Parts: sequence; structure tokens; C-alpha cells
Amino acid sequence: MTRKLMLVALLAVVSASAGAAAAPTIPSGARLAATCAACHGTAGATRGATLPRLAGQSRQALLTTLKAFKTGQRPATIMTQIAKGYTNEQLDLLAAYFAAQPPGAVK
Repeated sequence: MTRKLMLVALLAVVSASAGAAAAPTIPSGARLAATCAACHGTAGATRGATLPRLAGQSRQALLTTLKAFKTGQRPATIMTQIAKGYTNEQLDLLAAYFAAQPPGAVK
């Protein structure tokens, strides 16, 4: 009986580990960027000319702009408030994510 319980417990652990390993890991930058999709499109591939396309811009340019929104140096109606909600590390993750996206990408 003890042997059967040990076997059941071992199978439960193995199956739980396999399920966890199969789950995809979403990078932090991609998770944060999901918030931007409503205005800037999926992966920063903005449609139309009203808002800037974020995909493929340089990381430094994006980070500089995001920090300027956060501090109020660059005035905006929405982005100033949104940027204030992120830490500098999160802004860096966002800039890195969008910089790594192909300029014409639409996902």
C-alpha cells in the first residue's frame, strides 16, 4: 500500500512539473507592452499616422521619450499620466521590447 501511495505521489509531482514546464514564459517587456496595444498597436506597430510607431525605434530614443513623459518635460494628454505609473526599470523594459520589434511588424 505504501508503495502505491509513493508511486501516486511521484506521478502527481512529475505531471505538475511537466505542466509548469509546458507553460510559455512571457518576457516582462512584452507583458508591460500589452498596455500600450490599444493606442500603439500590437508590438508597437501603430496603424495610421496619428500616433508614432514604436516598433523598431532605438531603445535610447524610446527610453528618453518615456522618461520625458514621466517627468513632465514632454507634455502630453495621456502619456504623462501613463508613464508616471511605471518605474524607470519598467520603462527600460518597454523601450527594449519595442526596439527589438521589427519596424513593420504586425502580430
